[in-house]
Amino acid sequence: MLSGRGDQLRRIKRLDEGVRLRLDDENDLWIASQLCSPGSQVGMLSHRRDSTTGTQTDGRAKSAERKPMWIVLEVQETAFQPFTDNLRVHGVISEAKIDIGSHHTHVISPGSEIELTREGGLSRADKSLLKEALSAGSRPKCGLLVVESDEILVFEVAAHGIRDVSQFSMRGGGKRADDSTSVRREFFERVAKEVRLVFPDQMPVVLCGPGMAREQFEKNLRNIGAQNQTINAATSIGGRAAANEVLAEGLADSLLGEHALVQQVRAIEEGLKRISMDGAVAYGSAPIEDAAEQGAIDTLVIEASMLRDETESSTTAWNTISNTVETSGGKVIQASVDHDSGQQLVGMGGAIALLRWKTE
Repeated sequence: MLSGRGDQLRRIKRLDEGVRLRLDDENDLWIASQLCSPGSQVGMLSHRRDSTTGTQTDGRAKSAERKPMWIVLEVQETAFQPFTDNLRVHGVISEAKIDIGSHHTHVISPGSEIELTREGGLSRADKSLLKEALSAGSRPKCGLLVVESDEILVFEVAAHGIRDVSQFSMRGGGKRADDSTSVRREFFERVAKEVRLVFPDQMPVVLCGPGMAREQFEKNLRNIGAQNQTINAATSIGGRAAANEVLAEGLADSLLGEHALVQQVRAIEEGLKRISMDGAVAYGSAPIEDAAEQGAIDTLVIEASMLRDETESSTTAWNTISNTVETSGGKVIQASVDHDSGQQLVGMGGAIALLRWKTE
């Protein structure tokens, strides 16, 4: 079951070239997946088979014991599945009781403590992302339901993205038209029970949609004992686009306004709007670099991994651009791709800049 508890990434202590962190939920894992980039070193309590403990007894081989030990890896690659508790960091052991130079994989999950360091200290991009995560404090996850008379879409909103949970449809039931009211009532009652199982009482829920069906559905939730804090938001459109409208237009800001995700979506959507109006916006590496050098960028939205891939020559260029933006008083938003607006950002090359004035 999903947890509605809004935990907070915790800095345990500063290190000479990094930081020790405690990770509390999958939002923290997304942050860690960005910070644990190739070239960094990640230490944590892990397990390793000690080959010296293997024996041969009565013709049978006794397998080597798995011993707990502090292991530091020189990171080569990470694998993270969004909205799960599964972050795997693979690399070469640089510090441990045994097997230095061997390959190992850290499996990082909520509750893990890690030491993250990089020779010369963390990058400016890493420090910025970490500072934002630490200052964000407790941000509860939230359910978001798009409710229409014959369809209900269920999403989970977290700090780094939107997850599709379920889709329920009343279409194709083969019922007579004069039965439509009772059919819809049964449909809403069934879906309300399913939603209650997915979103516990402590998780807030946003109900949205273009008609009045969301208000009836809220009554169904209350009738079966749901105690969730709810916001009921009218949208101009239905379907998945309604969920994006809630985030982009601030229709549930009293609940979601401080989420990093909302800031990302709003900035990207503003950029797309300016493009359609031939406004003060830039996209593509060369136009963005030119605007940065002129001090014209108010906000740069960039896909987070573009500031960290050491195998790409463009990484250095994007870090230089980001530093220039911040030096001139602009803001850099490191975006995830686990939502529709993030995917639109990727389709535009991974970055878009909102400008203070229109450049040539």
